[in-house]
Amino acid sequence: MAGHLAKAGHDVTVYNRTAPKSDQWVKDNGGRSAATPAAAASGVDFVMMCVGNDADVRSVALGPDGALSGMAPGSVLIDHTTASADVARELAAACAAKGVGFVDAPVSGGQAGAVNGALTIMCGCDDAAVFARARAAVAPYARACALLGSAGAGQLTKMVNQICIAGVVQGLSEGVNFAQKAGLDVEAVVEVIGKGAAQSWQMDNRASTMAKGEFEFGFAVEWMRKDLAICLAEANRNGARLPLTALVDQFYAQVLARGGRRWDTSSLVHLLQND
Repeated sequence: MAGHLAKAGHDVTVYNRTAPKSDQWVKDNGGRSAATPAAAASGVDFVMMCVGNDADVRSVALGPDGALSGMAPGSVLIDHTTASADVARELAAACAAKGVGFVDAPVSGGQAGAVNGALTIMCGCDDAAVFARARAAVAPYARACALLGSAGAGQLTKMVNQICIAGVVQGLSEGVNFAQKAGLDVEAVVEVIGKGAAQSWQMDNRASTMAKGEFEFGFAVEWMRKDLAICLAEANRNGARLPLTALVDQFYAQVLARGGRRWDTSSLVHLLQND
């Protein structure tokens, strides 16, 4: 994502909590690295952040050397982390107190989407003018970018995204395994049904590798479990029923127990292929 910004002609400074990653990025792309989030955020118009969870967001944005401490009034913090709606609202309030714009902007599209500059970005923002500025800034790596409501709405929309993906991947896993057990050619089956109502991104991009037991192509199981935990916690607050999501979350727990922490989410099929 930072590389797409640099290629678009923006002056980019990077920070990573693992410093050698920042140094390598500078070697590959030019620009500069900074020793702290505050230093990276000093004197810039936009800060894009993408970390792991709520605690990471608070540390990198609000800590003693956090990004917000280095940001000037009128600049904009864009948080691409998949986190809770609560922490998004917390950041929005902290930014507002300093005269800084804020957009919670989780992304979908995985590593391939980031590499290809084709991410879908779901946004929450309390100021339409701030969102318009942010949308223009993220354009180099966005296929789609939409405002869904006030601060927190982006995170809530990402929860919907993950809920839908969980069910689709489980269904595809069962279909692929069924085809194999029935002695069918999975590639041929997918070629046909992928032109009908069963078609999905997961089918187009993961069915073949699932059939082969290859799980090194995308979003890791450990991060999906983190995301589903956020979904389930929010549902517990708002009263939504997520029976399938809760079940698939437990299936992912079983994948973790098999050593699949860094396998991609299509590894649900491993539970069926190796029962």
